[in-house]
Amino acid sequence: MKKVRVRRIIRTYIIILSGAFMGLLVRMASGKFSLEFNIILFFVSFLMISFTWEFLNFVNNRFNKVLPFERGISQRILVQLSIGAVFALLIRFGIYKFGEPALDFKLDSLFMASTWVLYVLASVGINTIFFLKYFIARWKESILRAERLEKEKTQVQFDNLKNQLNPHFLFNALTSLNSLISENQQLASQFLQHMSKVYRYVLQNKEKNFVSLQTELDFIKNYVFLAKTRFGGSLKIKFEIRESALEQAIVPVTLQILIENALKHNIVDHERPLHIDVFTSGDYLVISNNLQKRKTVETSNKLGLENLKSLYKFLTERPILVEELQDRFNVKVPLI
Repeated sequence: MKKVRVRRIIRTYIIILSGAFMGLLVRMASGKFSLEFNIILFFVSFLMISFTWEFLNFVNNRFNKVLPFERGISQRILVQLSIGAVFALLIRFGIYKFGEPALDFKLDSLFMASTWVLYVLASVGINTIFFLKYFIARWKESILRAERLEKEKTQVQFDNLKNQLNPHFLFNALTSLNSLISENQQLASQFLQHMSKVYRYVLQNKEKNFVSLQTELDFIKNYVFLAKTRFGGSLKIKFEIRESALEQAIVPVTLQILIENALKHNIVDHERPLHIDVFTSGDYLVISNNLQKRKTVETSNKLGLENLKSLYKFLTERPILVEELQDRFNVKVPLI
């Protein structure tokens, strides 16, 4: 914080010095004054601008406490500009009264008149800098606040999505388990174990933004076991994951949502099996399935994929990419 303050002060005085130097160049170009007098005016200008800056900075900081912008923007700007103008005129009057009589030559009347205006304009310019700093800071805050609220909204939508998926998934899982109990008790026991691991994973990671891809894949194997038990040979899922990608991160239950999405929106039967390929491509995890759309999807709210896309938008600069081809549906999830 201290370093930032020092850099800000150095930057301010470099600007002031540059302003005084520009004035020097203008006066030298006019040829009206001697080099010695120009140098004196350069240092006087630097001191006057510095003094004016510090005074107006003090007034600005004081007004931030006693007359903040939130209480009345127009009133604050008018009062602060008026004080700045009066202060500049007082400085100019002091120079006119005590400095100029000591000169051994008479200043041009046009030059004298222009200096009165320039002093007032300088104070207006300095105050304008303070006003701009305030409004830019508020603008940045509003953007950050809007992004934070949007992220919170998206997170709530994503949490709602997971909560919606879980009852639907639970209903299907219990239906399958009920059939297995009478048909194959050993398989029913395995089914129940995998089902408990799925729910344990969701409960353990529901508050996390990220898990490693390896962790997500370990979880999804349990989910795939349940899905394959339910659909049998009608569901084919293949994984081809690059080993170097296993330590990269992904949002928890992303794979469950996307596989569940493919199962909900596509026909899955013995005559038309659903093939889902999960593989890495560069810094993306790709979930691709053959396209055989259902005519109606009873449990779809059409928000699942959109909520997932919105969430990733706040977590990484690389978006989720959705590609629907004639016979394939591809979702590319950025690995973080």
